[in-house]
Amino acid sequence: MSIAPHLSTIWAFIIAFAVFVYVVMDGFDLGLGMLFPLFPKKADRNVMMNTVAPVWDGNETWLVLGGGGLFAAFPLAYAVLMPALYTPIIAMLIGLIFRGVAFEFRWRTTRERNLWDIAFFGGSLLAAMAQGVALGAILQGIHVEGRHYAGGWWDWLTPFSILTGVAVVIGYCLLGATWLVMKTEGELRDEAYRLSWWLLFAMLAAIGAVSLATPFLHIQYTTRWFAWPGMILTAPVPIAVAAVTVLLLRSLAAKQDYRPFFLTLALFGLSYAGLGISMYPYIVPQSIDIWQAAAPENSQILMLVGVAIMVPLILGYTGWSYWVFRGKVNPESGYH
Repeated sequence: MSIAPHLSTIWAFIIAFAVFVYVVMDGFDLGLGMLFPLFPKKADRNVMMNTVAPVWDGNETWLVLGGGGLFAAFPLAYAVLMPALYTPIIAMLIGLIFRGVAFEFRWRTTRERNLWDIAFFGGSLLAAMAQGVALGAILQGIHVEGRHYAGGWWDWLTPFSILTGVAVVIGYCLLGATWLVMKTEGELRDEAYRLSWWLLFAMLAAIGAVSLATPFLHIQYTTRWFAWPGMILTAPVPIAVAAVTVLLLRSLAAKQDYRPFFLTLALFGLSYAGLGISMYPYIVPQSIDIWQAAAPENSQILMLVGVAIMVPLILGYTGWSYWVFRGKVNPESGYH
């Protein structure tokens, strides 16, 4: 009896896990960069950068694992998705490059620091928006004929993909604000609290808008969420979103330091679960499922051995780095 279907399911969860870890770990970093214009003081910006300086450059590890895993485990999906998403993917990479260069160079100059701060903000915004647009382009469906992408160069650019792009930008900004609440003190922390309130309501509006628009994209999404008895399995997601939102509002009202960030992560996790519910088992919605796109069984087994060794190591050193640099950042001292 072949185990290939089970391997494909395992690999789908591995890639989904890698992408989610990237989103939550690099999300607050990108959000912090997009919040830069709202903190004009040089001292505040230095503290903001120092909150992520020890850990930011390891976050792209998960992006590489997700993209590389897609290429290796589901080559057909990779071959279809990449031509459809060349523009937003290239835009994302350009944004990440600008952000990475600006992160290091702003500490090496005083005369041009404002220019590098603009580059850090612009790179963060471009990367976040591109990720959201790519997500929307995948959700709305990709034109496939046979085993090839058959759409046009601009198929990814639609009102829905712009909506998902804006939603991701808002979500990342909320992650960045609650990260600052957790890692800073004084006036900077108070301003982060104030921003968190506004960004939370904006994120809830964005979640609602995307959730309302998604069922109208394909009949599969509609039946998955609203057909009986499937509603029994999907209903807990919006209920959980409401419960987490109440807890998040209470934690912000009580000016708690740590709970807002982790509750925001929970909102991201629930939104990601909703995305998975809508798409599964398709890896290219409406066209290619995970079993059709899967690599040969032997290849999946070989790669699974490598992942079983490497992922625990990555999780271990990532967890250790966050543990070592835990706690509040002192404005008088920093990573740089």
